[in-house]
Amino acid sequence: MSYLRAVLAILRKDALTELRARETVISMLVFATLAIVMFNFALRTRVDAIRPLVPGLIWVTLVFAATLGLGRAMSSEQVNQCIDGLLLAPGDRSAIFVGKALGNVLFTLLVAALLVPLMSILMDEGLFNAGVALSLFIGVLGFSGAGTLVATIAISTRAREVILPILLLPVTLPLVTTAALATGGFLDGQPLTSILPWLGVELGFVVVFWAAGTLLYDFVLDA
Repeated sequence: MSYLRAVLAILRKDALTELRARETVISMLVFATLAIVMFNFALRTRVDAIRPLVPGLIWVTLVFAATLGLGRAMSSEQVNQCIDGLLLAPGDRSAIFVGKALGNVLFTLLVAALLVPLMSILMDEGLFNAGVALSLFIGVLGFSGAGTLVATIAISTRAREVILPILLLPVTLPLVTTAALATGGFLDGQPLTSILPWLGVELGFVVVFWAAGTLLYDFVLDA
């Protein structure tokens, strides 16, 4: 089996599983919606201008929703020892990482596609911006790469629901901070030359996290 076919097979499996069960994305969507509604009502009682807080609110909500999705996506592989079946499949084990990570990217982007219009309505802020979409995509790509690797480590522990955010959030904090700065720059209409360094840092984290996942996933699975 070629590497690409293995990756696409794993991505297709996760997509079909989610399409039938509708557990991961629905949970993420419900969480993100409730979080944004609560942020909207809570902040309007304390501050007059929510606009400066919007980039941070987007990423805080998206990160916690994505973390919830990562935990459910990886724990599903423990049911009936599905992960053992993946390990027995021929081919490079890093294809498992790439396929799972792409699935997490897909699910998180679906949540972001709902989150952005909802925040535009509740926060009265125009978020339909190509630059915002670009910074969200790059950030989600990097977060999903790191999250897939860390979630695989966490599922082998007894308290995986607690261990996952404890390990993941400090690792991805620089990425999320940079992504929020880039998103805020696009929302504020800053010149592209001032935003490009933040996008470059985002891309750097994407390369680091995905390279680490591809190179280390075999060792993580054997741990």
